[in-house]
Amino acid sequence: MTFDRAVPEGRGRRIGRIVLAAAYGLAGVAHLARPGGFVAITPGWVPAPEMVVALTGAAEIAGAVGLMIPALRKAAGIGLALYALCVWPANFHHALDDIALSGVHLSWWYHGPRLAVQPVIIWWALWASGVVNWPFRGDWRH
Repeated sequence: MTFDRAVPEGRGRRIGRIVLAAAYGLAGVAHLARPGGFVAITPGWVPAPEMVVALTGAAEIAGAVGLMIPALRKAAGIGLALYALCVWPANFHHALDDIALSGVHLSWWYHGPRLAVQPVIIWWALWASGVVNWPFRGDWRH
């Protein structure tokens, strides 16, 4: 896969990138400002969960900024896609172990869609950053 080819920059991709950058930026700030809930859903096999949550918050913010800088956009998209894949186990842990956040147990009406949308978030990072065009322009690369 080469990353130097020009990718069509339509209005939809631009809006999708801005929305994704805003979401990741806000999530990153939340990880840093209120880490308790994120630490609570971190699987037990993850070492130093407080540090990992802080680093993931910083990674989200860096990815959000990178999406907005053309020279860093594709690297940021790949990084955010990998990030979303790597944090998926925390979402499963949260759901399967029914971990309460602030005393609230969330139902499968929350967890089911949340787990199912993770692959969409992974794709969104790749598409919004111009790494892939699929399914809008056929070829999954470009």
